Amino acid sequence: MTLFHFIVAGFAALFPLLNPVGGVAIYASMSSHLDPAEKRKQAIKTAMYIFILLAVFGLLGPLILKGLGLTIPALQLAGGLIVGAAGFGMINPKPEHEENIKSKHEGKQDISFSPMALPMLAGPGAIGAVIALGARNGSVETLIGLTLGYFLLALLTGVLLYFATPLFDKLKPGAIDALTRIMGFLILAIGTQIFIGGLHDWLIHVGALH
Repeated sequence: MTLFHFIVAGFAALFPLLNPVGGVAIYASMSSHLDPAEKRKQAIKTAMYIFILLAVFGLLGPLILKGLGLTIPALQLAGGLIVGAAGFGMINPKPEHEENIKSKHEGKQDISFSPMALPMLAGPGAIGAVIALGARNGSVETLIGLTLGYFLLALLTGVLLYFATPLFDKLKPGAIDALTRIMGFLILAIGTQIFIGGLHDWLIHVGALH
């Protein structure tokens, strides 16, 4: 296989796991408290973090997990809790009077790394996939090709978040609030599914299931 094939393989294998198109709606809901300039800034940072996570775990994942004594199910369980907590917070936002007393710094809370890059987009499933791809294909050319594929996918995600998110800003406040709560419910469900998957894999790992 050529370098091009490995680039395509890295991109195609991770695309459905990251789901950058679906990530636009999630990002729009979770960044609704940010001003337009901050949204664009954090969209770029989200893409950067996604690439860093995929590249690092793709190249060093097995060593990192072994060194820390972690397993993929542990990542899934932790990721499920984080995603679920983010979704629950969107379903039950803080009262308006509490929002008004937030400091300016808190109002610009950075969501680019957590929860957007990790675990919302580059979550346990994606991390597990890049670790498996890197472990199965260990040649230098393969790792370079896969890493370039991850870069292109992160770039696409950043472009979509940067340019598509403003479309949601044209919605009326009531529609944005409804969308936020709907997305919060879906995100809570995603987190629950990730947690269930991690629990299932852990039970298999310890021999409780076959």
